[in-house]
Amino acid sequence: MLFNKYIVSVVCLLSIITYTGCKTPNTRVNQHKNKLPTTYATAKDSANSAHLKWKEYFTDKNLVSLIDTALKNNLDVLMTLQKIEIAKNDLRLSKGAMLPTVGANLAYLQRKFGYYTMDDAGNRITEIRPGEFIPTHLPDYFVGLQANWEIDIWGKLRGKKKAAFMRYLSSVEGSHLVTTNLIAEIANTYYELLSLDIELDIVEETIQLQKDALTVIKVQKQAGIANELAIKQFEAQVLNSQSFEFELLQKIKENENKINFLLGRFPQPIPREKSSFSSQLPKQVQEGIPSQLLENRPDIKQAEFELLASNWNVQSAKAAFYPSFNITGSLGFQSFNTSFLFTTPQSLAYNLLGSLTAPLINRSAIKAQFKTAKANQIEAMYKYQKAILNGYVEVANELSNIKNLEKTYTLKNEEVNALITSIDISSDLFKSGRATYFEVLMTQRTALESRIELVTTKKRQFNATVNIYKALGGGWR
Repeated sequence: MLFNKYIVSVVCLLSIITYTGCKTPNTRVNQHKNKLPTTYATAKDSANSAHLKWKEYFTDKNLVSLIDTALKNNLDVLMTLQKIEIAKNDLRLSKGAMLPTVGANLAYLQRKFGYYTMDDAGNRITEIRPGEFIPTHLPDYFVGLQANWEIDIWGKLRGKKKAAFMRYLSSVEGSHLVTTNLIAEIANTYYELLSLDIELDIVEETIQLQKDALTVIKVQKQAGIANELAIKQFEAQVLNSQSFEFELLQKIKENENKINFLLGRFPQPIPREKSSFSSQLPKQVQEGIPSQLLENRPDIKQAEFELLASNWNVQSAKAAFYPSFNITGSLGFQSFNTSFLFTTPQSLAYNLLGSLTAPLINRSAIKAQFKTAKANQIEAMYKYQKAILNGYVEVANELSNIKNLEKTYTLKNEEVNALITSIDISSDLFKSGRATYFEVLMTQRTALESRIELVTTKKRQFNATVNIYKALGGGWR
């Protein structure tokens, strides 16, 4: 008879497991992604500038000092460290969920059974000691340990732990991404500041030339050669250049304050040497091969870990369809009277319960959780593919930008040299009466614009070397 009951129980259990297993949805997701090209349309070379530490890539000592200060004090960097700590604690929490929980338990219960019940009738005739019966108002004291343990048969808790671990790794890559972006932003702003310093020198030099020309035209007017219109034209040009000078001063101040903000400090002068902008050429970049983006770029690695975390979340959500096996129990001392509480072995009490619970009827909530996990998984897959595609496009754009800027700078430099020479020529011709004041004005204005454009082109070259270093995944090492 007992054997038959055992067989029935086993059959019922297997039926439940089979039912829930057959109804479990599929966790697979199509992770097809476009294969990365083997090169960036250039010669294949495995050398990669991203492997250089940022202190080796940037050689300006003032810039290196600024970056070093920012990595210690920048508020975004400090916040990412806290995000890592949060992810680390989530990982500890998921690990702890796989272990039994044991706690001390001190309980008091007051009961009174109904008079016409089996419990009360039994208590009225049960002697604790000769002539001493169990009281009608029955207290119950318990002192001991209480434990609960969910045995992770199907990997539900293990999946959550794996997902938490992947999110922790993702938070680490997130901090690397913040570091890379911070270094690039400081470097670009620093080169912007240097270019503004050079532009300011050019404008001041141009203002002096314009003032000299204004002096000449005033002398010519006194001699009856020039008229008041020419004087006003030259005065207007001087005033325009002076107003542009104040615009540059404002931009310099704003860029200084931007760097100070990134460094986590209040406004103060930014140490720099203008000579480094003119003498320092952009570093030669080695782009390596596209597949290296997967290991170098923090945003791609972060997206990959988020995808892996979503995969484990789906596995955990799938395991929720299977029966859960829990073991609960307690061990301690129990008595209706405190004087008997620690009497051994009579007051020793324990209980042990193993339960196997499977969702059968209301599975809509579990299905909703699974579908949400699956949707998050697919979204994470698309984000990963987008990060890879974006990384390749950024590198390809910056490599093209570097080459074109190099050619542009060469041509602009020749243009500036020609216009500077034309300034001297137009001034000499104007003094001898063989050129009009309008020709002098246009020559000075065109030369100023061209010199500013040359500085801007040089700044863009520096920015391109910073951006390609960032695009390749450099800066966090």
